[in-house]
Amino acid sequence: MKTYAFPQSFLWGAATSAYQIEGSPLADGAGPSIWHRFVRTPGLVKNGDTGDVACDHYNRMKDDVALMKRLGLTAYRFSIAWARVLPEGRGRVNEGGLGFYERLVDTLLENGIEPLATLYHWDLPAALDDRGGWLNPDVADWFADYASVMYQRLDGRVKKWATLNEPWVVTDGGYLHGALAPGHKNRFEAPIASHQLMRAHGKAVQAYRAVGKHEVGIVVNLAPKHPASDKPEDIAATQRADAYMNRQYLDPVFLGSYPPEMKEIFGEAWPEWPAADYELIRQKIDFVGINYYMRDMIRHEETAWPVKTAVVPQSQSTYTDTGWEVHPQGLTEILVWLKNRYGNIPQYVTENGAAFYDPPKAADGKVADPLRLGYYRAHLRAIHEAIEQGVDLRGYCAWSLLDNLEWSLGYSKRFGIVHVNFDTQERTLKDSAHFYASVIASNGAVLNTD
Repeated sequence: MKTYAFPQSFLWGAATSAYQIEGSPLADGAGPSIWHRFVRTPGLVKNGDTGDVACDHYNRMKDDVALMKRLGLTAYRFSIAWARVLPEGRGRVNEGGLGFYERLVDTLLENGIEPLATLYHWDLPAALDDRGGWLNPDVADWFADYASVMYQRLDGRVKKWATLNEPWVVTDGGYLHGALAPGHKNRFEAPIASHQLMRAHGKAVQAYRAVGKHEVGIVVNLAPKHPASDKPEDIAATQRADAYMNRQYLDPVFLGSYPPEMKEIFGEAWPEWPAADYELIRQKIDFVGINYYMRDMIRHEETAWPVKTAVVPQSQSTYTDTGWEVHPQGLTEILVWLKNRYGNIPQYVTENGAAFYDPPKAADGKVADPLRLGYYRAHLRAIHEAIEQGVDLRGYCAWSLLDNLEWSLGYSKRFGIVHVNFDTQERTLKDSAHFYASVIASNGAVLNTD
């Protein structure tokens, strides 16, 4: 029987994002974000759901931190709503909104939980979207100014900062396919938005080096891409898919260039960028956060715009409620791949989890979620395997602490290890939460048995 034990300093966490859980989007002088607008556009969000209340975390923060302590978490990854802090996106600081994050960080520290702060998790201030948002080259300076406000107020209490969460999703969902805010569908806009996101990342790292004394990095979503056959066209399609999702946002950070496949994918819509931009993006970072949910079996699909790829379902695999293949060995693969391609930089699994149907709470007060529990058992074993293969993995965050607004899917999909009754805001630990707590308490030893 394999023995599982993690480094004593390993961080055991859970993750959330501001718009998905906080509610009270305009409280205490906050400004609206692009999501405040997006959810109010008919037909864009399932059932017309909004984040106006969500998990009401803005008002229930202390109770939620007590829940984290009950689980034994040693880290909590959260995001900061830019428009809470800077209602116009720049200039005037809103002390009411900033104060919420100060109280959150202080409460976490009082409970022995390390705060992991993400500056941007998809909720651009609406006032900046009016100025072009991620298409405006000035956005890099706006973001750096916002980052500086947060660093100056919280660095030291917060020792690990992430600039961006999943820039691929921001661009693919928000500017190419229109499924996420701001809801654009434009092949020419997508590469511009991606590049300005990366410039903003570089400026925010520079800003941190000016005032910060700890660690700053970036969070990307990665998925192994495997060819569905040995046909040359499927192998080429797999390379495009890998470049588009996995390498597009890491190559410029570590290698100073975009993957050559990007020009093939976007054609005339792919711009040539000045060398100074690549120098800006290639700032030294202290860690990479990896969000992992699935792997993709790829085939060539000529009509699939613009990457010309399709994902082939695997009949032998389990799939989550969001249609993602459960493939835990892919997590080991992607962590090792990152180490081998970019060097053994410290890594954190900043998101990993699954949406599955949850039955109603039983008479004994339990919420049984055996598929999710099994998902976590397998993926925690997978990260241990990556450590054994030499990956400098320093922490893991379950996605998500709470059931929440799953963006354009509304409240129809539940990722939480804690069940939320959205009518009463009652929180109930699912079986997966109890299992995760036992993993933390035993530092992984409970993984030795099924």
